[in-house]
Amino acid sequence: MLPRLGGALLRPLAARSFAAAAAAASGGPHFCIVGSGPAGFYTADKLLKKFGDGARVDIVEALPTPFGLVRSGVAPDHADTKNVINQFTQLARDPRLAFLGNVRVGRDVSLPELRAHYNAVVLCYGAESDRRLGVPGEDLPGVFSAREFVWWYNGHPAYRDLPLDLSRTRRVAIAGLGNVAVDCARVLLKQADDLAGTDICSHAVEQLRNSAVQEVHLLGRRGPVQAAFTPKELRELLSLEGVQVHMNPEDFQLSSACEAEMKATRMKKRVYEILQKAMAGPPRQGAKSLFIHFLRTPAEVVEVEGRVGQMRIEKTRLEPNEKGGDQKARGTGEYETIPADLVLKSIGFKSVGIPGVAFDKRRGVISNKLGQVYAEGGESFDPGLYVCGWLKRGPSGIIGTNLVDAEQTVDTMTQTQDSFRRVEAATPGAAGLRQLLESRGVQVVSFLGWERVDAEEVRRGAALGKPRDKLTDVQEMLQLAAAA
Repeated sequence: MLPRLGGALLRPLAARSFAAAAAAASGGPHFCIVGSGPAGFYTADKLLKKFGDGARVDIVEALPTPFGLVRSGVAPDHADTKNVINQFTQLARDPRLAFLGNVRVGRDVSLPELRAHYNAVVLCYGAESDRRLGVPGEDLPGVFSAREFVWWYNGHPAYRDLPLDLSRTRRVAIAGLGNVAVDCARVLLKQADDLAGTDICSHAVEQLRNSAVQEVHLLGRRGPVQAAFTPKELRELLSLEGVQVHMNPEDFQLSSACEAEMKATRMKKRVYEILQKAMAGPPRQGAKSLFIHFLRTPAEVVEVEGRVGQMRIEKTRLEPNEKGGDQKARGTGEYETIPADLVLKSIGFKSVGIPGVAFDKRRGVISNKLGQVYAEGGESFDPGLYVCGWLKRGPSGIIGTNLVDAEQTVDTMTQTQDSFRRVEAATPGAAGLRQLLESRGVQVVSFLGWERVDAEEVRRGAALGKPRDKLTDVQEMLQLAAAA
């Protein structure tokens, strides 16, 4: 039987007693957040507000750079979406908060060692893997996840050398009909000069200038009503200059169930109307083509001369879901083949577990209730361990969704603070953790060190007429961060 988040766990007097004891012993509770994306920063903000001036919050990040997917996931031509970085920067300058970059939990410090320095730890490291298609040929050269492609053009250090050659790529197949798939298609089809003035990485601009891409095929196993992209991103893609748009009118024949879905969800109706208008409008002129294939699912990635050369796809049909909810796509046994020199899988991000922490492999999340992490076995909670963001709920929502998520997790922490652990390390918080890391030769990047990297990126960008030119070499970042 799983424990209730209430009753004996919500003892206000005991909670206040613990808070008072912690304040007397060390000036206030010490919190650590693993991951510096939106979930991490929103959680830090809520913790500082909830626990007051005595609280201390440290954010541990594997990269020398903060901000997670705001930096490495948001499309370069969506600059307004990145404005939240200004808010996070102001928060990072709060003297009660410390940023410890270039520190990977599991590589530089184990989770038990980390927890010994803090009363509570919140895991916010997001999703670093991807769902698989589960079809033959998926691991051929020329097949990548959309996440890898996005991190490549956004300058994630681990993916700057992704083995792409767009100069030899004429046709691209993208499995998925969400906003990430739309971002990938737009970057591939957009004029390179229109992207050169953004914060896209220089190595990506160089490849896009020499790109041979003429066709992009978006594949969705369900129909236009069920497509997951949002109206704004869809309009942006369909209005690209010099790009013809192709869709099959037969895919727009609606069943009563589809009409009911549109009636129930306004956004689905808007997406359908935008697609229908684009299909019915006058033919667009251009040297490039966008094909949107509905009711098609990948069946096989076909090898040609040692790498991907084609995608075999199966036609599907929509059927009622016997368990309720959205209609399900079923294969019909009819197949088609489209040419593809590059395949991008955009069917969902996936979080990975961490040793010693209960992990739901099916859902790809850390096992939790309202952000409080279950102990392995699921019969009790792991004292002082919490989770927020994609690692808590799965890879869904927008940046602002993490704000609501952080509020829930911090509310849970407030209600269960009597179960926080006592600090075991002789020196609590960032000071003790830095001592441990320095003894192991780990260079910790402070927020001031990141600001030195930031200033250099902005300086280089100004010389190129763009907001910044991102650094992608970790050693170069570390040298800049350490500069006096």
